[in-house]
Amino acid sequence: MRKIYCTILGAFLVSLMSLSVTARPVSYPGGWTLIWNTTGVGDSLLFHYSPTAKYSLGGLVERNRDLNTVFYGGQYTRLLKRWNTRDSQANLYFTSGLGAAFNSGTDDFTPNGNAQIAGFLKASADWETRRLFTSYSVRGNFVDTIPDRFEQVARLGVAPYVADYGELHTWLMVEIAHRPENEDEFSVTPLVRFFKSRFMFEAGISDRGEARLSATVRF
Repeated sequence: MRKIYCTILGAFLVSLMSLSVTARPVSYPGGWTLIWNTTGVGDSLLFHYSPTAKYSLGGLVERNRDLNTVFYGGQYTRLLKRWNTRDSQANLYFTSGLGAAFNSGTDDFTPNGNAQIAGFLKASADWETRRLFTSYSVRGNFVDTIPDRFEQVARLGVAPYVADYGELHTWLMVEIAHRPENEDEFSVTPLVRFFKSRFMFEAGISDRGEARLSATVRF
């Protein structure tokens, strides 16, 4: 666990120096956000509320296919720093989660067995212009009776055209993930992102043939 904490701290320092993090896990004041993800690793559903533009609080359900576990808990995300220029924006976030993990069925979120204390810490950063996007995140996960797990994810994206406000925005991206505890440590996923108004949708296929889908709605 100490190694994971040191890695996360190092990622914070690198992010501060390079101005690079993740895409809007905090909404506008009073805003609600629903985020659904499914990947080859697992599935998640997050519903969070932002009392201010600085932080959000939410409930998270997350299933890990490799560990055959399901997590139920709360999530807190803090916007630590935002840099705005005329042509770009960069953000630095800290996220933590705490709850309970259970054994799960292979195809659903149904808990099975006794609860175990579980949680995670995450640092994330992004930098973008109207044409380019970069992001990096590092996360350490822990479950009471399961060895700690670590993952880092980087993205690079480009917009094939520059859309005006209110129009459909399109991004072509490549995601590289590193999960050292998995049999296949690295995965590469080309994907496309569509964004308009309060809605965002992503779809891609990894180099191992696994589908990645994501949808975000802001209220």
